[in-house]
Amino acid sequence: MTAVRTMPDGEAPATAPAAPGAPAPLPPSRLRRALKAVTPGPTPDAGGAAIYRRWWLPWLWMLPAIVGAAAFGVFPFLNTLLLSFTDAKPLGGAAGFVGLDNYTRMLGDSDFWLATRNSVLYAVIVVPLMVILPLLLAVLVEKNLPGIGFFRSAFYTPVLASSVVVGLSWQWLLADQGLVNTWLEKAHIIKGAIPFLSDSWLILLSAMGLTLWKGLGWYMIFYLAALGNVPKELHEAASVDGAGAARRFWHITVPGVRTSMMLVGTLTGIGSLRVFTEIYMLGGATGGPGGADRTLPFYIRDVGLDPLSGNAGYGAAVSVALFVLTLGLTLLSQRLISKEDES
Repeated sequence: MTAVRTMPDGEAPATAPAAPGAPAPLPPSRLRRALKAVTPGPTPDAGGAAIYRRWWLPWLWMLPAIVGAAAFGVFPFLNTLLLSFTDAKPLGGAAGFVGLDNYTRMLGDSDFWLATRNSVLYAVIVVPLMVILPLLLAVLVEKNLPGIGFFRSAFYTPVLASSVVVGLSWQWLLADQGLVNTWLEKAHIIKGAIPFLSDSWLILLSAMGLTLWKGLGWYMIFYLAALGNVPKELHEAASVDGAGAARRFWHITVPGVRTSMMLVGTLTGIGSLRVFTEIYMLGGATGGPGGADRTLPFYIRDVGLDPLSGNAGYGAAVSVALFVLTLGLTLLSQRLISKEDES
């Protein structure tokens, strides 16, 4: 029998000497060296599957996403920022550098401040309601009762419809001879039609109602996922101690979904500052009577994209202002979330 010599742990086996008269091994070809350089190989300080991965390989997989973000995010932002210092026209042509003139004009523009007021007011009213109402809705449909799936689907259905279709439906509902006014008149609640689509304040409130109605089902799903992580034992113990439904909701449910509430508030705030379709569908192409209901995106379209009188540079400056307002809201939300996590 031939004795087999075992090697200590971590020691590589000795290479058998070449047989006498055997040809010497050929050096690796250029193609093989190139393939070895660009294919994953072992790294000295890695472990497990990572020993076969080059340091640049994760970046290679991320390259399509990085290129997409740069092409459709970073470059448009930088281009808008540079455009805000020019007097460029919407249809192109020579653009001259005007410095801070667009921003100076913006600060003294009453229409800009009206649009800013409408956008901020939209966020101030919609965000708290969008944070609370979907949570209450999620609490109602959380229980596994017979037929509860139908109600969950019904509440989520508006999310699937496009904003244009929903806006047309609300036009028909809120018109002077629409379903709402007709029903209220026949019920002898009102004597004349309520001007939902002609009064500036009612247009703005109706648009807020449309946003809420369309977003309730979407954020209800967020809360349903969060409610699943709230321990049921806490509700059972509080119920045994005599706590009612309202106290259990305030002291157990709300703290358990507080992070989700912050997330919903952030997303809703950003969406409220960017609202356009609701105002356009209910207030018309002018944004309400005399443009009184225009929001910042609506105002950017009017001043920056009009082919005859538009100023793309000024529209870009207003876009930067909208970005700063949105960034401030996002940072404030992140600050609140950090404080909640610390506590």
